[in-house]
Amino acid sequence: MATALLPSPSFTDRMNYACFHPNLNSMACFPIHFEHPKCDVKLHVVPCLSIARPQSSRVCSKIVLPIMSDTLLDSSSHPLNTANDFEKHLQGLFDEVKTLISTGKKSDAIDLLQANYQAVEEQLDAGFLGIEEVAILDIIALGYIALGNSKMVESLLDTMSKIVDCLKDDEMLLDSVLIHMGSMYSSLEKSEKSMLMYQRALKILEDLHGRHSIFLVTPLLGLAKHLGSVGRAAEAVEIYQRVITIVESSHGADSLDLVLPLSGFGNLLLSQGKPNDAEIPILNLYSRLHGETDGRTGMALCSLAHVKCAQGNAEEAIHLYRKALQVIRDSRYVALDDNIMEKMRLDLAELLHIVGRGNEGRELLEECLVITEKFKGKDHPSLATHFINLATSYSFSKNYVEAERLLRMSLRVMMKSVGPDDPSITFPMLHLAVTLFNLRRDKEAEKLAIEVLRIRETAFGKESLPVGEALDCLVSIQTRLGEGDDELLELLKRVLRIQEKEFGYESEEVMITLKKVLFYLDKLGKKQEKFPVQRRLSVLRDKLTFVIAFVGLIYTAMLNNSHYLAKTYPGINGDDCNVGNEKYYIGDALWCIISTVLGLTSYAFWVKGTAKTSDNSQGSS
Repeated sequence: MATALLPSPSFTDRMNYACFHPNLNSMACFPIHFEHPKCDVKLHVVPCLSIARPQSSRVCSKIVLPIMSDTLLDSSSHPLNTANDFEKHLQGLFDEVKTLISTGKKSDAIDLLQANYQAVEEQLDAGFLGIEEVAILDIIALGYIALGNSKMVESLLDTMSKIVDCLKDDEMLLDSVLIHMGSMYSSLEKSEKSMLMYQRALKILEDLHGRHSIFLVTPLLGLAKHLGSVGRAAEAVEIYQRVITIVESSHGADSLDLVLPLSGFGNLLLSQGKPNDAEIPILNLYSRLHGETDGRTGMALCSLAHVKCAQGNAEEAIHLYRKALQVIRDSRYVALDDNIMEKMRLDLAELLHIVGRGNEGRELLEECLVITEKFKGKDHPSLATHFINLATSYSFSKNYVEAERLLRMSLRVMMKSVGPDDPSITFPMLHLAVTLFNLRRDKEAEKLAIEVLRIRETAFGKESLPVGEALDCLVSIQTRLGEGDDELLELLKRVLRIQEKEFGYESEEVMITLKKVLFYLDKLGKKQEKFPVQRRLSVLRDKLTFVIAFVGLIYTAMLNNSHYLAKTYPGINGDDCNVGNEKYYIGDALWCIISTVLGLTSYAFWVKGTAKTSDNSQGSS
C-alpha cells in the first residue's frame, strides 16, 4: 500500500509538460521579443510579432519601426515613395531603441520612447487626432513591446483604437498601422480585437489592390492564425490555401515566400491531430527548398520534424531537428537568442529525453541557458524557465542535488521580478518541495509545500486544481513525517473532491486518490466509510479491465479478419481485385462492422448497469 501514498502522476506530468512545452506564437517575418515582467505560472516562452513597412507622405518627429527583411511580406502596400524623410525618421528611432536595448541600456531606450510619447500626447491634447499621431503611437508601442512593458502597450493600443475608429480607410498609413495593431493585440492574447484589425486592413488592401494582390498576405496570415487558435480550423485552412495561391501566382510555385503559409498550414493540421495530412504541404515545401542554404529551408525542416514526431518517428524527427538548427545557425537566418531558435532547441531536448537520451537533451537545455545569460543578463526573468527545465532533466536522471541547486537559482531570479505571494513562484517552489522529498529532507519539503498551498489558496481558491496538486504533494510529505492519520485523511478527501470536479469520477487521478483514502480508512478502522469506497474502486477496476479486454478483442478480431481478407482477396493489398470474390469481401466486411456494433452495444448496456452501482457508491462515500 505504500505506493498508493506517492504523489499522483498528474502533478509531475503537468509539471514536466509546463517545462518542456513553451508556448511560442510566431507568425511574423520580424520577431519582437515580448519579455513579460511577470512570469506566467507555466513560464511560457515569449511570443513574436510581425511587422509590415508603413510609408507616409508626411514628416513628423523621430520615431521608428523595427528593421524588416526585404521579403514580400514586409513590403508596403503603397507604391508611393514620397515619404522617405518620414520613413527615415521612423526607421532611425527604432534602430536607436533596438541598439540601446541590445546593449543593456534599457533605461535610455525608455527615456527616448517616453520623450516621443510626451510630444505626441501634446498633439493629442491639442486636438490633433490624425494618422500621423497614430503612426507615432504605433512605433512607440512596438518599442515598449520590445521592452516587455505590456501594460503600456495595452494603454497605447486603447488610445490608437479610438483614433483609428474615426479615420477613413483611404488614409495612407492606415493599413500598415492596423496590421501592427493586429499583431500586438495577438501578442496580448486579445484575439478578437486582433481579428477586427486584420479584417479592416484586409478590406482596405482589397479595395486598393484587388483580391489577388500579394499585399493581402500579411493580414490574411494574421486572420488564419487567429481562426486556427479559436477552433475555426476550416476557415483557417481556406485562408492558408488562398495565401498559397496568391504567392504562387505572384512569385511562382518555387518561391521561398511560400515557407510561411505552407508552414502555418501544416502546423494547423498538426494541431488538429492530422500529421499525415500535415506532411503533404510540409513535404511540398521542403521539396522546393531542398539543397538550399537559406534559413527558410531550416524552418521547413523544423516543420517536417514536427510531423515525424507526431507520426511517432522519433529518430527521424531528431535528425531533422538537428539539421534544421544547423541550417538556421549557419545561414544566420535568425539570431541565436531568437525565440524561434530557443523553441527548436527545447522541442529537440524534450524529444531526446523521451527517447532516453537525457544527456544530449541536457546539453541543449544548457545551451539555452548560456545563450539567455549572454544576451539578456544573469538576472533576466526568462532564465527561470531554463533553470526549471534543467532541474526537471536532472530529476529524471535522479540527480536531485543538482536539481535542487537549479531550482533555488530559479526561485532567486523570480523573486527579483515578482512579489513573494505571486502564484507564479509556486511552480518552482513545489518542484523544489518534491526534490527535497526525494532527498529525504522532509521538514524543508513540508515547509515549502505549506507555503505553496497558502499562496495558491489565496490566488486560485480552495477548490482549484493548483490547490489540489499542492495538497497531494503535502500529503505524501506528511505521511513520511508521521502526521496524524485523521488529518491526512481529511486532506485526501479535499484532493478527491477537486480531482472529481476537474477530471471526472472515473479518471486515473481519482482512482489513485481513492486507493489512498481506502488505505487510511482501513488503518483507522472506519469500516462504515471503507466499504463504499472499496466497492467504488472495485467497479472502476472492473470497468477498466473490461474496456481493455474488449478493445483488445475487437482489435484482434478486425486484425485477423483483415489478414484473412488479404490472403483470400489480394486486391485489398493493392493488386487487381477479383470481381468474382467481391460479394464475399463485402460480406466479411459487413460481418466485421456488425460484430463491432453489437460488441459496443453490449458494452454500453454494461456501462449503464455499472454506472448505477458507481453512483450509489459515490453517494454512500
